[in-house]
Amino acid sequence: MKAVVLAAGKGTRLRPLTDEIPKALVEIDGSPLLTHCLEELVSLDAEELVIVVGYQKDQIIDHYGDNFDGVPITYVEQDEPDGLADALLQAESEIDDDFMLMLGDNVFRGNLDTVVQRQQEQRVDCAFLVEEVPESEASRYGVCVTNKYGEIVNVVEKPDDPPSNLVMTGFYTLSPAIFEACNLVQPSDRGEYELSDAIDLLMESGRTIDAVRLDGWRIDVGYPEDRDAAERRLQDEKPTPTPDGGKQLPTEPTSPSND
Repeated sequence: MKAVVLAAGKGTRLRPLTDEIPKALVEIDGSPLLTHCLEELVSLDAEELVIVVGYQKDQIIDHYGDNFDGVPITYVEQDEPDGLADALLQAESEIDDDFMLMLGDNVFRGNLDTVVQRQQEQRVDCAFLVEEVPESEASRYGVCVTNKYGEIVNVVEKPDDPPSNLVMTGFYTLSPAIFEACNLVQPSDRGEYELSDAIDLLMESGRTIDAVRLDGWRIDVGYPEDRDAAERRLQDEKPTPTPDGGKQLPTEPTSPSND
């Protein structure tokens, strides 16, 4: 299965960290943010990495070259920051079967493999990770609307008044049907072509959609404080040396996923 990574953003909310480098190259615990994404996708047996670049694209291409850990990389460009659905459409020519999609501003430690298994075993048109976040943070994400049975029936992108605190996390598996939906999406009130609107169109057309609860943690690195929080979480999970030279397993973190 191929993997698409959306890494075209400027990262304006991350300034001053992004004054001279693209968001994808902001370092977290000694490695660029995009490296953490690519490591996860390689661990999921991605056969090719399709990276959507835009702002400061040459820095990203120069850094990673034509492969990552032996997995070939193809670059496609989003000329203007017109939203995630538009960014995904730039990769359409590289995709001919089910694929993974990751938003390149997330650090994940969780059950991404479950999402891949749902796609492969149940042949759904879309599966994605969801998690509950504090109500005060829900407006940062694509918020899931559920019915009385807890089934997801709609997704609203960054609403001012979130209908729930259940949000999409930024990791998906999709069939090529998503490209047709992305082509039908109209600009949102924010003036962008939203991926959540494309997923809504899949739902409305009767396509099979599956949501998987996140078992683990992830941090959406949107602000400098998110970058610091992600670094703390990664450092907390590292084994600590013992006096005899061995390593002690890390303790279970007690802070929430978006501390």
